[in-house]
Amino acid sequence: MPYKEKDIEKKYFTIGEVADLFKVAPSLIRFWETEFEMLNPKKNKKGNRQFTKEDIDAFRVIYHLVKEKGYTLQGAKEALKFTKQKPIDKMEAIKALERVKEFLIELKKNLP
Repeated sequence: MPYKEKDIEKKYFTIGEVADLFKVAPSLIRFWETEFEMLNPKKNKKGNRQFTKEDIDAFRVIYHLVKEKGYTLQGAKEALKFTKQKPIDKMEAIKALERVKEFLIELKKNLP
């Protein structure tokens, strides 16, 4: 049986990595952490934040509401509170639809 290398998947991300991912300042992440209960990364012994993929997904939902949709912080909190479907599920659906759109655009380019 041939040896198959395992993909190493990172479990924790620093606040700087998350800030770079969304092109925001780390201070914004710290501020939103105080404003939104769903954003609650673990902290190590030194007090450094350790973001999991779930934390990043939660941040992505908040980012989408505030930065992309233009919600106020209070409006985003209310949208998160009163939504019947989990916001993370909605974001996953949006990402899946974006992948389908990219696939269809690429397919259209390759037509004769």
